[in-house]
Amino acid sequence: MNYLQRSGLRMVLWSKDQDKLSDMSAGTERIEMKKEGAPPAFHHSNGSVHPIILPDNPEEVPQTPGEYELTEVTSIPDPSDQENERPDMVVLDCRANAKGQREEDALLENTSQSNESDNTSMDQSPVPPAPLKETSFSIGLQVLFPFLLAGFGTVAAGMVLDIVQHWTVFTEVTEVFILVPALLGLKGNLEMTLASRLSTAANIGQMDTAKDMWKMIMGNLALIQVQATVVGFLASIAAVIFGWIPEGNFKMGHAVLLCASSVATAFIASLLLGLIMIGVIIASRKVGINPDNVATPIAASLGDLITLALLAGISTGLYKELEFNDYANPMVCAFFVALTPIWVLIARRTPSTREVLYSGWEPVIIAMAISSVGGLILDKTVSNPNFAGMAVFTPVINGVGGNLVAVQASRISTYLHMNALPIAEPNPAPRKCPTPWSTFFGSGVNARSARVLFLLVAPGHLVFLYTINSMQGGHTTLTSVFIAFYLAAALLQVVILLYLADWMVNWMWHRGMDPDNFSIPYLTALGDLLGTGFLALCFHILWLIGDRDTDQDIRRGLDVFR
Repeated sequence: MNYLQRSGLRMVLWSKDQDKLSDMSAGTERIEMKKEGAPPAFHHSNGSVHPIILPDNPEEVPQTPGEYELTEVTSIPDPSDQENERPDMVVLDCRANAKGQREEDALLENTSQSNESDNTSMDQSPVPPAPLKETSFSIGLQVLFPFLLAGFGTVAAGMVLDIVQHWTVFTEVTEVFILVPALLGLKGNLEMTLASRLSTAANIGQMDTAKDMWKMIMGNLALIQVQATVVGFLASIAAVIFGWIPEGNFKMGHAVLLCASSVATAFIASLLLGLIMIGVIIASRKVGINPDNVATPIAASLGDLITLALLAGISTGLYKELEFNDYANPMVCAFFVALTPIWVLIARRTPSTREVLYSGWEPVIIAMAISSVGGLILDKTVSNPNFAGMAVFTPVINGVGGNLVAVQASRISTYLHMNALPIAEPNPAPRKCPTPWSTFFGSGVNARSARVLFLLVAPGHLVFLYTINSMQGGHTTLTSVFIAFYLAAALLQVVILLYLADWMVNWMWHRGMDPDNFSIPYLTALGDLLGTGFLALCFHILWLIGDRDTDQDIRRGLDVFR
């Protein structure tokens, strides 16, 4: 058995009197394959084969591999039709990785130029676009507008929460406050995860054809509807547990009201936001913008406002029905639950969503539980008249932190996918936990984006605070002490979240878990918990040091005077 070795090419020698095929590629071990009748068609990913015929006379065959003269032919002779077969040597034209880059040996550069176009046309798979080169300025420029848009969306949501906290359903059924962070967190558990998943798919070329795009869209929409229904139902149970059981006060009518309101809000909000996300990602790729920079902030810009408005409206309408119709709330809940099997069947048709449908529940459910703890803090704090002004700021601080960490997590996940790093090594070496220095001051693109996102926190929050103040929302006076404590809480929240994102995404990747499906729910839920907790702590400290809500005190005085 003879073989020939050239750098970058794989050459295969077939002989009639041999019952095996020897395959040798540069820098690799020899692979032996058994003969099955005729010489095998040994194709690479693009399917191109260059057959090479060796001379009939063995004496004419050079002994030095570098002296072989390669003659390209257009067809491979059938050994069954020939009595004296000559050994055939097959040279495979190898394609590089999925990025579409071609690695050609210099030996065939002059002889196969005329065939390169034919070989390229044989490869019908779409070529994914090359990764975009990004500087700190380009990252900041792309993130700034969606960040501000998302921030103003959270400001609007805060203004809505400040108004509806005085509605009858919120005062009589205070456990609705527990639903607020859990349902607002759906944008992180579902919509931002959807945006991250589709952004990665778009960046690596899995949505370049219309067929692949629509298959991906339908599967992901069905998936988030299933998740929204389940999460909405579980959030209502968490509200019952955290709100009523400790006090020993349980009303079945209020429990069914929470269930129907939560499920209906989660379902409708996820459907609307999912459609918006799909449009944003497709449009951003067409205009040459990285979807990772714009999709998740835009998901949050309308997510909080739409979800909170739906929750307030649906819960108010169902609360009024309690007095006249005992069957309205159970029927609403049963209707949306009955649609779940349909969405399950649609989601199972797409391989990527089928995997998430079976294994993606853990982060969503745990994230919902974490957000519900934040809701319990909000319920107990807002119920105190001294801290009623906290309601308007809660969606803002939670939304900004969640938006920024979702962008960073999506970017790191896309970086790992596009650089084709191994997702689950058989024996992964223990990876050192990243240091804050490497997370924020490293030389890589992810550290660069972390610095840009962190620098957006203080100026962004100042803009949002003065927007709330100009609209006279929250009944809270913006003193210098309040602003200092508020910014300290926001900066600490984002620093912790960005550091956790750097550690969590890489940790999940090296253990075989796709960060697009697992990291963002945890991070946004932690953002809700940290934001609500730090904000409540700020209000308590300000109350203790005497920097109290003077505007609220004046309003109370006017009410007493009247």
